Amino acid sequence: MTSEFHNEDLMDNPYLVPARMLNEFVYCPRLAYLEWVQKEFKDSVDTLEGRFRHQRVDEPDNQSIEPDGDEHQEQLSVRSVMLSAPSAGLIARIDLLETDGDMAIPVDYKKGKVPDNPQKSWEPERIQLCAQGLILRENGFRTDAGVIYYVASKTRITIPFDDELIAATLNMLSEFRRVVSCGLAPPPLADSPKCIRCSLVGICLPDEVHLLSQVDDTEDTAEVRRLVPARDDNLAVYVQEQGATVGKHGEVLVIRKSQEIIQQVRMLEVSQLSLYGNVQITAQVLRELLDRGIPVCHFSYGGWFSGITHGMTHKNMQLRQKQFGVAADAGKSLQLARNFVFGKIKNCRTLLRRNHVDAPSQTLQALNKLAQDSREAKDAQTLLGIEGAAARAYFGQFEGMLKGSYDQHFDFNNRNRSPPTDEVNALLSMLYSLLAKDFSVMLLTVGFDPYLGFFHRPRYGRPALALDLIEEFRPLIGDSVVLTLINGGEIQKDDFIRQGMAVALTPRGRKKLIAAYERRLDSLVTHPVFGYSISYRRVFEVQARLLARQIMGEIPLYPVFLTR
Repeated sequence: MTSEFHNEDLMDNPYLVPARMLNEFVYCPRLAYLEWVQKEFKDSVDTLEGRFRHQRVDEPDNQSIEPDGDEHQEQLSVRSVMLSAPSAGLIARIDLLETDGDMAIPVDYKKGKVPDNPQKSWEPERIQLCAQGLILRENGFRTDAGVIYYVASKTRITIPFDDELIAATLNMLSEFRRVVSCGLAPPPLADSPKCIRCSLVGICLPDEVHLLSQVDDTEDTAEVRRLVPARDDNLAVYVQEQGATVGKHGEVLVIRKSQEIIQQVRMLEVSQLSLYGNVQITAQVLRELLDRGIPVCHFSYGGWFSGITHGMTHKNMQLRQKQFGVAADAGKSLQLARNFVFGKIKNCRTLLRRNHVDAPSQTLQALNKLAQDSREAKDAQTLLGIEGAAARAYFGQFEGMLKGSYDQHFDFNNRNRSPPTDEVNALLSMLYSLLAKDFSVMLLTVGFDPYLGFFHRPRYGRPALALDLIEEFRPLIGDSVVLTLINGGEIQKDDFIRQGMAVALTPRGRKKLIAAYERRLDSLVTHPVFGYSISYRRVFEVQARLLARQIMGEIPLYPVFLTR
């Protein structure tokens, strides 16, 4: 056979376990599960460096590598050899294969230094190498040992394939198959230093899941480390100039109107692209963004969120199956819906208490009682009634939080939409639309179907699950930004336009609102459950992933984000 005999698609064959996956499993069973079962992957400094180190060895040689009993056969060294062993259920891409007749030695490249231990190697590396040896044996080679080459040390370490190592490898293979078939991810490592440099730490959330999964409150808990970055440095790019075209030059997005360049930004720095109204995008740019996993969000000229263009759906089918099951279960859906509504009401009360000139005590008391009632609602209809009563009480006092100057006073009597009939409602509607956009993007990133919710029932074209998660953040983000814009004098009456009964923002007004919204997302807040400092933009991701952990059965309850 040749090194090109096996197709790359074999690596996705569920019956053939990659040798590297055994390495991951020995290192951290949860990491292997997330990668193999839930198809999660995210680059880190270490993964990028490792990929760079492998660039040369990953280029296959087109040489014959069939075993030959002729002891005088010329010695061969073949790079990037992919072989499978169907009987053992293993597959591997061998970095370097050295053959001499029917004798074969697999060489596995590792970017680090030789470990300072008696074996001069780590157990996960030895297991991976031994799995490669078993594959070679099934393909007719004599393989008694392998080599780990540590790039940083420029040193070869020979690993004998003795009975003990072979037994350990086969045992790990059996255990791997058992774990991945059980339908539940292994628990995260407890306070492990391995987590600090793991590329999936923001997906795994080891300390957070460990804390929330504890049943016994008396158990000593380790400090929750902030292992995810506090902020996302990538940019959300908004294009509102009507008639503009989004193209590219090399690695740079170029936004033009009438051949004049309006804006340029490196695609490496873009997290999402939002287009408003009559804005064109070239097929080349769209394809490039999809390949990079950068979503394109579409809005009407007036700011109504209409949809997302994104790449292939997240491969975590297991999560979506669980999501569909919870949505079909009235009891489980109600449990989650109670939390969403409770969080919304409590955060509305806090915002009112902090910002109202003289918040009526009866309103605060009513909101507090409605919040408690929401946790005891017997059915979805009752919960909907509680949420509606809380909204009326809250918005009935909303004007008391507006402190614009006399000539820039903004009236607000009640919440209205479709279309909004006053300036405040126009601001609220657009901000809620931006929240729906960001949570829809985040839910797709995590692996959810954003259209299937637990509180908001499915309706054509409505991202119900995004609207569910928005609830606790409406006052913290949307309403808070309205107060900032008006009370800080950032927005004026002439930033709005009235058409009939409808009120909308002008292009200048939309730019002011978007700028204030993005500032709010980038602002740091202390997480009420975990105690570390994190941006609201990162909070969105953490909450979406914790919802996934609850649905997958890893934590008992979804932790509501409550401001202090």
